[in-house]
Amino acid sequence: MRERLTARVLLFDPAGRILLLKGRLPSNPSAPGAWFTVGGGVEPGESLVQAALREIGEETGFRDVRLGPVLWDGEQIHHDRKGRPVRVLERFMAAWCAGGEPSREGWQALEHEFVDDIRWWTLPELRACAEPMFPADLALRMAEILNQRRSGEVQFGFTGGSSTGS
Repeated sequence: MRERLTARVLLFDPAGRILLLKGRLPSNPSAPGAWFTVGGGVEPGESLVQAALREIGEETGFRDVRLGPVLWDGEQIHHDRKGRPVRVLERFMAAWCAGGEPSREGWQALEHEFVDDIRWWTLPELRACAEPMFPADLALRMAEILNQRRSGEVQFGFTGGSSTGS
């Protein structure tokens, strides 16, 4: 089975809101959408940090970003458009930006086709959301990250455009 390493980013603004996208998988375009974090595949020769910063820029237009370390790993099996299984190896990181209106100018054709919405969420809004969300425990993870940031436990060191990485 093919594997694909992905950088998943919990992107926060100064108010502690998280930016999520809502979309459908290309393998099941008629399925109802789900909310998910910013991010995507790591390209050949690219570090995880470089991929995270690139994906943030492409999906949101935000370039001035402070990126933290990998907080947890995940794994899912998805299927490509031809129905072939792909093991998606996810590395989740948190990042902070100035916020504002995200831009869709950097979106690829696939994103325009399968991403239906992008918006900022507060923790209470996320907790109250009845729609599918990935990861499923995102509200709990968001609360932990916000608490750790307030207490200084999470450090954010990589700045947008940096080639420093893991």
